[in-house]
Amino acid sequence: MPDKGRTPTSHRSLAELATRQHGVVSTKQLLALGYSLDTTSDASLGARLHRLHRGVYAVGHRRLTWHGRCWAAVLGAEANETDEVVWPAVASHASAAYLWGLYRYAPETIDVTAPIRRRAKREFRVHFSSILIEEDRGERQGIPVTSVPRTLLDLAVRARPDQMERLLERAEELDLLDLRPLEALLDRAGGHRGRGRLRRALALYRPDPAFTRSRFERRFRSLVRAAGLPAPSMNFNVAGYELDAYWPQHRFAVELDLFETHGTRAAFERDRLRQEELKLLGIEMIRVTRPRLQREPEAVVRNLAALLERRRHEVAAP
Repeated sequence: MPDKGRTPTSHRSLAELATRQHGVVSTKQLLALGYSLDTTSDASLGARLHRLHRGVYAVGHRRLTWHGRCWAAVLGAEANETDEVVWPAVASHASAAYLWGLYRYAPETIDVTAPIRRRAKREFRVHFSSILIEEDRGERQGIPVTSVPRTLLDLAVRARPDQMERLLERAEELDLLDLRPLEALLDRAGGHRGRGRLRRALALYRPDPAFTRSRFERRFRSLVRAAGLPAPSMNFNVAGYELDAYWPQHRFAVELDLFETHGTRAAFERDRLRQEELKLLGIEMIRVTRPRLQREPEAVVRNLAALLERRRHEVAAP
């Protein structure tokens, strides 16, 4: 440990560290930089350090951004000098979700996961985990954070099924959704309370006979299932035509229209010819565009339910 009264001749290293950490440092980091235990009372530096939590200081001023508050919470949950450090504390739960972009708004209370049981502070919550392997940790905007799979697992403890669906969809939009590390995490998650809920939420993304090719198709099928309607077969082949969503028992299909795949005159003509051929085969078909599904999903599902019920009676009629 440094001598009690020693202070570096330059504060440049401290300034660089504080800049990287959004304006905050810890006592442990000050000691590592060569400052003494009396640093906070030293005339050359003490006035620049503002205590935030035990052993955590803001450098220069207290006007911290949310990211600075998050870093301070991570440092505040770190192990003391006398503790055995297994792995460093990380931002987690809602805070990690915001850092990864899964949440659009920063949570007021910071969530942190640490290897040592800590008392929660007014400004942050501390979650204990006996182990958080390297694959479960990452870094976002310079802040230690739980990985996307671990963040989703932690959020699954309290999230409703529809909320988990939106989180997974958001992760996919951001190109952060990878089934392999998610499945590996679930296999070792043991008794984690979010394990079952996350596994159920991922069912839509696992390959099966109805596996979909796009987020648009997955969103449509998910809405259908959530409404309690019979699940359609996706990308089903009938008489040489591939139908995006098809209910064989009702002889009813939904074409999920994307301008990118149907935006030419030739494609327009082919689509009309296909609908005519399917009509001759006794298959009814409607079209749903992606903008409409995004704009009014409830109306799409409500109309679909009515049409399926009508088709059920029509097909059953002698």
